[in-house]
Amino acid sequence: MKKNVVVTAAAVLLAALPASPALAQSGPEGVLLNPAHARALLLQTQATQAPTTPSKQFKTDGPRVDLSIEEAVARSREKNIDIGVARITPRLTDFTIYALQANYLVNLTSSGNSSRQTNLPRLTTQGISSPTTQVSQAWNGGIAQNLWWGGASYAVNWTNSRLNSPSTTNLRNPQFQSGLSAAYTQPLLRGFSIDSTRAALQTNRISQQNDEISLQGTISQTMANTRNAYWDLVAAVQAVDAAQDSLDIANTLVQQNQQRVEIGTLAPIDIKSAQAEAANRRLTLVQAQANVRTTELALKRLIVSGTDDPLWTSSINPVDRPPSTSEPINIEAATARALRERTDLQQSMNNLKISDLNLRAQTDLVRPQLNLTATYGLAGLGGPYTTKATDPITGLSTNQNITVSSGYWDAISNLYGFNAPTFTVAFNFAYPIGKSAQQANVARSKLSLEQSQANVKALQLQIATDVANAALNVQSSLESVQASQTARELAKEKLDAAQSKLDVGMATNYEVVQAQRDYLDAQNNELRAVANYRKALVNFETAQTVGNRAVSAVGSGGTTTTSTTGTTGGSTTGGSTTGGSTTGGTTGGTGTTGGGTGGPGGGL
Repeated sequence: MKKNVVVTAAAVLLAALPASPALAQSGPEGVLLNPAHARALLLQTQATQAPTTPSKQFKTDGPRVDLSIEEAVARSREKNIDIGVARITPRLTDFTIYALQANYLVNLTSSGNSSRQTNLPRLTTQGISSPTTQVSQAWNGGIAQNLWWGGASYAVNWTNSRLNSPSTTNLRNPQFQSGLSAAYTQPLLRGFSIDSTRAALQTNRISQQNDEISLQGTISQTMANTRNAYWDLVAAVQAVDAAQDSLDIANTLVQQNQQRVEIGTLAPIDIKSAQAEAANRRLTLVQAQANVRTTELALKRLIVSGTDDPLWTSSINPVDRPPSTSEPINIEAATARALRERTDLQQSMNNLKISDLNLRAQTDLVRPQLNLTATYGLAGLGGPYTTKATDPITGLSTNQNITVSSGYWDAISNLYGFNAPTFTVAFNFAYPIGKSAQQANVARSKLSLEQSQANVKALQLQIATDVANAALNVQSSLESVQASQTARELAKEKLDAAQSKLDVGMATNYEVVQAQRDYLDAQNNELRAVANYRKALVNFETAQTVGNRAVSAVGSGGTTTTSTTGTTGGSTTGGSTTGGSTTGGTTGGTGTTGGGTGGPGGGL
């Protein structure tokens, strides 16, 4: 309807002038209008009528950038800030796991010291009669390690010392001592199968898996939001085109009415309704252009890396248009996939594992403590000493004293020869008498775990319901598209008929204006229906992969909650997603992340 229909009206009026007495009415200035003068005015109108020029396409500020939907999705996966933040979370858990794994590393220990001490004579057993100075040195080394299996630990130590003391009570001076000892401790009941460190390490590894699932949920949700935002922008751009077409039609009607007033076939007061309608169409166009700016900003938020991204200040031109064909829906296959891939169900199953670990750790604390400790040591001694000489003929001791040379390496040879071994085995037992708080926590955690298992079954049912609802939404959206297309075609035919009737004087301005409004409404309804159908397909896909109802782990207090967590991914026009994530579940006071990721965003 962009063409000017004045030519058609002029032709009809020219044919009707000789036989129509209506044109003999008074003109705008009260002068009787004769047919020859009316015919001349109409011919002049045809000659002076300017051809209709197409309206300039609307664009936002900035350099124009053509963008397809797949390019937008790829940019969101690569540059979205929320996805970048989500990628850091699993890496943070790495350091927590490293810190816990450090409990099972081999620890190397060493020490050394030297001292000089002057002793005053106090007792005859000191073996000194005057102030005497003694000098001692010591150097030690060893290794120790906690073992994963059985909660055991061992330690191996090597000790060395040298003592120089002139006391007469010392048989050797200087005196060298060396010792080698090994100790092994094995829990037999409490701490054998699990302890707080092993439980915390296992739960943090499972929590890291949940973090990875949350990351995948964030990526899927952001990509879905990007698709929805893209279709919103396409619908907004098409709405601007429809509003511009409607404005052109309204302006054409104003021009036609002005010509009718000039030739005297329309009263001047009747042109006001067409002018008012053109002003309303101008307002509708302005509002549609403002909506383009808003939806474009929502899309940019999802696909740029920051305000320094060149696309942030560019004008996006969405080159793709929604396909007119429908897509098949298989509810059974979609439900099976959702029960296999939904992020909240995967996290719930992992949280059940965490709950089981927490329960095992609490149950272990109720068991008696029985530890086996075994030690083995070797001692060596060296240093010069004095002894009685032996008669080489009789083999008897004589009164002659001789000094036997000895040193540090003699002490070492004692170790190699196992000359002075020591072996010790010990058992340590402890058990609290009476019902403890740990026993109450175990009973409570068992009930909470059963509740969590029931909540998981309820979640599976809810997932099937979500998929079915999303499929029904797709079907109803498709039916809306088909109905809106028919309504738009009929509205167009109605507008053409009203315009044709007005050209021959069989319709009023009001009827044409009303037909214009109906046609614009039908166009906008069709655009919204098509966009909603594409978004319903996106949400149907998202309902199979992303959820927001993860069942949290049972903590040390034995409580279970159903957390509704969100996936950061921004929001789209016509829908929203909840941002953020929650954590849940603790083990031995260390804490483990639970919760899940957000569900489908973008309503219709």
